[in-house]
Amino acid sequence: MQPLSRLMRPRSIAVVGGGTWCAAVVAGCRKIGFAGPVWPVHPVKTEVAGLPAYASVADLPEAPDAAFIGVNREASIEVLRALSAMGAGGAVCFASGFRESVSETGDGAALEAALVEAAGPMRILGPNCYGFLNLLDGAALWPDQHGAERVETGVAIVTQSSNLALNLTMQARGLPLAYVVTVGNQAQSGLPEIAESLLEDTRVTALGLHVEGVGDLAAFAAMAARARALGKPVVILKSGSSEGARAAALSHTGSLAGSDAGAGALFERLGLARVRTPAEMVEALKLLHALGPLPSGDIGVLSSSGGEAGIIADMVEGRALRCPPLTEAQRDGLRAALGPKVALANPLDYHTYIWGDRAALARVFTAMCAPHVAIGVAILDFPRPDRCDASAWEIVIDACADATAATGVPMAILSSLAETMPEATARAMLARGVVPLAGFAEGLAALEAAARLGQGGAGCAPLVPGPAPVAPRLMTEAEGKTLLAAHGVPVPRRAVASTPAEAAACAVEIRFPVVLKALGVAHKTEAGAVALGLSDANSVEAAALRMGGTAFLAEEMVTGGVAEILVGILRDPAHGFVLTLGAGGVLTEVMADTASLLLPADAPQIEAALDRLRIAPLLRGYRGKPAADRAALVTAIHAVQDCAMAHAETLIELEINPLIATPDRAVAVDALIQLGETP
Repeated sequence: MQPLSRLMRPRSIAVVGGGTWCAAVVAGCRKIGFAGPVWPVHPVKTEVAGLPAYASVADLPEAPDAAFIGVNREASIEVLRALSAMGAGGAVCFASGFRESVSETGDGAALEAALVEAAGPMRILGPNCYGFLNLLDGAALWPDQHGAERVETGVAIVTQSSNLALNLTMQARGLPLAYVVTVGNQAQSGLPEIAESLLEDTRVTALGLHVEGVGDLAAFAAMAARARALGKPVVILKSGSSEGARAAALSHTGSLAGSDAGAGALFERLGLARVRTPAEMVEALKLLHALGPLPSGDIGVLSSSGGEAGIIADMVEGRALRCPPLTEAQRDGLRAALGPKVALANPLDYHTYIWGDRAALARVFTAMCAPHVAIGVAILDFPRPDRCDASAWEIVIDACADATAATGVPMAILSSLAETMPEATARAMLARGVVPLAGFAEGLAALEAAARLGQGGAGCAPLVPGPAPVAPRLMTEAEGKTLLAAHGVPVPRRAVASTPAEAAACAVEIRFPVVLKALGVAHKTEAGAVALGLSDANSVEAAALRMGGTAFLAEEMVTGGVAEILVGILRDPAHGFVLTLGAGGVLTEVMADTASLLLPADAPQIEAALDRLRIAPLLRGYRGKPAADRAALVTAIHAVQDCAMAHAETLIELEINPLIATPDRAVAVDALIQLGETP
């Protein structure tokens, strides 16, 4: 297979087709300043968009490095075959009606396979995509308008949505775009491979990915590893869902840890920063282009308005950001710069009486930018350039640059609204090393993303699920606990009985109090198939008679619990094996207090996930109550993971709900395991 670099950085371009779309490609290449030849191809027209046209691909002067194919789906196959035969570098397949429309066309999948076969070793983008913009070298295989301009360095964006890509080129936030690439159906070239190729360009500073589905999990992980090796941060905007993960509904885990939780755990494991909106992605990429990841989430915030300072203080809550209290050194510096009348805090309202005094502003900003602060953030909204004079505001940019020069701590200017950060001003700020962040919400999301990327490296590669098991079978709780115990998971003393009388006899051997359960029921509490705290043989036999059924599990009643923990593992074909930890027991769905990891997870990752739960204070000992045996809890969770990994080929889902954490142990008191067979 040919490298993608020849297609993405072409020296010659062919445009096959004569419609409006193809004319736009020809015109776009000239507008962007493409230095090489552009050769239109059309069997009838003598020119396209002012350039002479060739009657066929075979008539071209030489094999093009890149081609835009703007003909119908059937004709696209033959054009690809001809291009491949002459040794072309690659092609954008614009036509739709392939695999994405198989339910409408019926033959879309077959035509897409024929397309790939026709291309042979030649690289293709799509089908069903807009193509790409290379703003570094001036190549625009793009059939529409766009808002991007040539740059010397910048970020690359790869997306599964052509319309989103088009919209992102229209951003007016000052983000320098190096590449914008759409991948369409990914019939031959997948998103991870395309992204990795762009990362290899030394002029690319960061990467933004919009993904509807991860696809090839191993290739995606390899791309992330290459990004880390190159020191280039990656921002992810994820949409869509995994039907495979949502289909498992037997367990609480299946309903709580769908594909979104799996995606989040995957991105965290791979060291990628996730954002929620296109605007957040633009702001995060801008910050990362300018500075790279931040060493921490500690920010020093400065404003001339107490109202703005209060809003930011509220908005920082719940994020991976912090406005740390001022140190004595910061207080001394601020007091010297501001005098006795200003209340000192972080965020700081430095009032307006130093407005217009560059030296005074610089002293204030310098005092805030202490070594422990990852970045200083000055809140500033610029007046409308079409109606107002913004020259008096530019002094704040000067003061930010002065403070960074004095301290080495970077500074950003954050506007409350995107509209109050004019594009020309944002570009000028970037050129001076001051980061322009447009909009409170988007700017804080960008700071949070950069802080997450800067705190710790990615973990080991996730365990990639193999083919989905067939013939699924739900193990009885007794079978499940035997399997868990074999891998070191603590379980209660227990015995299986086939009659109520036998259950009573087993309970005597176990010692009271006991729990009795009817086997073969997934959600026993809801079905009335569990009885707790039975204190004698008669009550055990009576409970068994009420439950009915043909098999019973009598077991030790675990007492002294500090907290009940859900431990679930779900096979998510899109993202790996998802480990969910959360508040357990009968209120699991009501509380929806969970944290998700991917297998394998080490002890520090498990500890950190437990600390993210809202019930974490219970584990540490709440209001004088005893704390859980943390080491025993983590060891038990690790043993559950060991069990899952040992049966990874056949495991569909595994859940313990609850794992009871006590002051001296952690015990799995309920277990649900579904296994299948290898296909």
